[in-house]
Amino acid sequence: MAMYILKRLLLMIPTLFGIMLITFVVTQFVPGGPVERLMAQLSGYGAGGETGGGGLYQGNKGLDQERIEQLKKFYGFDQPAWQRFVTMMGQYLVFDFGRSYYHHMSVVELVIAKLPVSMSLGLWSFFIVYSVCIPLGIAKAVRDGSTFDVVTSSVILIGYAIPGFVLGIVLIVLFGGGSFWNIFPLRGLVSDHWHTLSLVGKILDYLWHMVLPITASTVGSLAVMTLLTKNSFLEEIRKQYVITARAKGLEEGQVLYKHVFRNAIIPIITGFPGSFITAFFTGSLLIETIFSLDGMGLLAYQSVMNRDYPVVLGTLYFFTIIGLVSRLLSDLSYVLVDPRISFEGRE
Repeated sequence: MAMYILKRLLLMIPTLFGIMLITFVVTQFVPGGPVERLMAQLSGYGAGGETGGGGLYQGNKGLDQERIEQLKKFYGFDQPAWQRFVTMMGQYLVFDFGRSYYHHMSVVELVIAKLPVSMSLGLWSFFIVYSVCIPLGIAKAVRDGSTFDVVTSSVILIGYAIPGFVLGIVLIVLFGGGSFWNIFPLRGLVSDHWHTLSLVGKILDYLWHMVLPITASTVGSLAVMTLLTKNSFLEEIRKQYVITARAKGLEEGQVLYKHVFRNAIIPIITGFPGSFITAFFTGSLLIETIFSLDGMGLLAYQSVMNRDYPVVLGTLYFFTIIGLVSRLLSDLSYVLVDPRISFEGRE
């Protein structure tokens, strides 16, 4: 096991390097980089490189070559691409991601400032999905083909078919004071007077703000996990050892939770570490935009549109490491859930 973990950790190095290299190369060919955008702004053009009258981009109009070279040096583009990549990777090894071109602050500080929104959406969605889908999937497997199974399948599939941002708009119209009831707030994690509330008041205010965005981001995820749980249990229920256990006179509850459960839950639990870690850092651009939540989804979109390369590459480096580690934890969870599985043969 130790040798397998070591091999996986060593394989993460070329994988991470390859992802960063490809992304860095792509950014070199994307038009309208930070230097060009700042040149356009200093020359009286908009952020997109166009004049107020819609003229074509003329990036260095009104700027002499010396000023242009100063801008390139300011952003580090006076060095060859390979040298910039080597310098960047050296800084990333010690988790120095530099400063944002657009927000003018440390990338680490910027990510920390945006994480509470994404963590709120991700963790609540994660816990709701797992706490609802596993019991519901087991109930559907036990009652396969019944009216309960058909009705619940129809409901969750309808929810799956509705995009999260569409459901978010519908919820705003119905419960956010759009055209019907003004029950829930439409922006932010908490109210403006949150700091003046008591502890219980702060918790209730936070939950009050989270109802609509969490509902919009969760409903579409229920179908996949519920049907995965149902099919996993159905597959185990139809196996010979279940028939044998019933023939021995074991009660249905013992058969289901003592024998079937520990086998059927394996494909579900093994995805738990990756989903849990991902819940901390993922953000939904559309959900955050609709409900005016300034999180990682909106940050990622703004960084790409504004060519904020330190944020794009820095967050990609960090989240790639998180993703690779979560995949390793998912594989190791197989051994913890099912002792029959071993990686000794791979060593």
